[in-house]
Amino acid sequence: MRKNVLGFPRGEMRSHQRMSRQRIGIILCGFLGAYGLIGARLVQYGMARTAATGIVSRTSTPASRPNIVDRNGELLATDLNVVSLYAEPQRIIDPDEAVEKLATVIPDIDWLETHKKLVSNSAFQWLRRLLTPRQQAAILQLGIPGIGFRPEKRRFYPAGTVASHILGHVNVDNQGLAGMERYLDQQGLTDLRDTGLASGAELAPIRLSIDLRVQSIVHEVIAHAMTAYQAEAAGAVVLNANTGEVMAMASVPDYDSNNPSRRLADGSEDKEYEKGWFNRISNATYEMGSTFKSFTLAMGLDERKITLNSVIDATRPLRMAGFTIHDDHGQGRPLTVPEIFQYSSNIGTAKIAGMVALDAHKAFLTRLGLLTKMDTELPEVATPTQPRVWKPINQATISFGHGVATTPLQTAVAGAALINGGKLISPTFLPRTPERALSVAHQVINPSTSSAMRFLFEWNGTKGSGRSAQVDGFNVGGKTGTADKVINGRYAAHLNFNAFLAGFPIDRPQYVVLTIIDAPLTGEKGGRLAAYTAAPMAKAIIERTGALLGVQPRFGSGRESALVNY
Repeated sequence: MRKNVLGFPRGEMRSHQRMSRQRIGIILCGFLGAYGLIGARLVQYGMARTAATGIVSRTSTPASRPNIVDRNGELLATDLNVVSLYAEPQRIIDPDEAVEKLATVIPDIDWLETHKKLVSNSAFQWLRRLLTPRQQAAILQLGIPGIGFRPEKRRFYPAGTVASHILGHVNVDNQGLAGMERYLDQQGLTDLRDTGLASGAELAPIRLSIDLRVQSIVHEVIAHAMTAYQAEAAGAVVLNANTGEVMAMASVPDYDSNNPSRRLADGSEDKEYEKGWFNRISNATYEMGSTFKSFTLAMGLDERKITLNSVIDATRPLRMAGFTIHDDHGQGRPLTVPEIFQYSSNIGTAKIAGMVALDAHKAFLTRLGLLTKMDTELPEVATPTQPRVWKPINQATISFGHGVATTPLQTAVAGAALINGGKLISPTFLPRTPERALSVAHQVINPSTSSAMRFLFEWNGTKGSGRSAQVDGFNVGGKTGTADKVINGRYAAHLNFNAFLAGFPIDRPQYVVLTIIDAPLTGEKGGRLAAYTAAPMAKAIIERTGALLGVQPRFGSGRESALVNY
């Protein structure tokens, strides 16, 4: 047998080498298997952790919302890039020290709640959403292990309170909660966010119908009126009479869309501030008082029960079902239809309503959209109230604005139909062309009735309670409404809800303005009625916005009148 230089048989040597290689292979496989198992467990742990906590990559792009602009392109709402503060409790070394350091940058931080989060067994905890850049820089300098930042979007409203009841607001996750912000989510923005299609995408701006210049003036006028007249609330809307576009709408008290909620010094929510969320123009119903006489006289004219030359006996109070209907400005004599409107005769108006069958009266108000919920983009819309069963006494009181409660916005829309040729056009907060408006319009009264109503509006604007809303060059026509305020189901004789329904220029109507003032304690010349409160509000709005709205003032021989045809 042949041997190698070490004296081992050659075959035995080869066998020994094969066994050594096998041992090395087994050891390598063992190491690889062990490392593979460890790696797999780490991947599994990471995936489970992400799934359990919902952590998104710090570099992920948060979902965006489109800019909102007014009809002229002025910015109303936009997204700002911000960061939010989070913690990974398992990496926090000293929770007490971490809370103490964070409090130097965030003074109002809840120490107890934050400490609970830092000592929890969870892998992720939000500590503060939507930090300012200065706060982020200061926290970075603290050098706290286990603390991080996540990029997010914060909604910013440059005008603050000016259009809050139209724009609404979003929550901390940039989801629409009210107003047009909520409308956008209802139209599919939420679906885009859920599928990730809105993340990092630059969405086309949403253009609204409102004019920020007009909106600012309206907001300023009603805020001043609420203070000057010592009222509980006030509001106004400016509506394009021929397209249904809302040019401006505001009510006070209101709130800042940038800060929809506010906390008191003790940490509790400021409930008084949150009352400002309530939009009194579209989401509240009121008995609109004598503004409703406009609709009653239009009904009598349209049903051919009266003409402008008709005379109604308003000599004595009207007694019905144990109630007495009287006139606050009684003339003690028969009145023509224009005089009934001018002197706001309850007796004359109730008698005109009585000429129309109950069902026909109800159908007429329904046709004008006054008894059903209004259809528009804004989510905050209230449903009108009316008697379950209409009786003759209900018909009489409804004729002069008591017994039916509607929203001021739908009252303005119905008022537009009275003077624009008889077309009811649903209100919109989005731009609408005249051609589109005609396609959605419904003819609700005869054009001849509309012409007669323009006459009555101008008559009252020059001879009656509407004189305090007259603006030189703009030929304002309108009707005041002073109603006893309803408190706990009863009428309060010492408090009023006042309104003024105006159109201008009334000979060729382009815009409708409706103003409201709730429970004023005083007014112009010390009066509390609509002629001394709501009408001057409309005057202030029209004289400051008329030219901005494109209405050219006319004076002297260039001024037309709706009275010339009668």
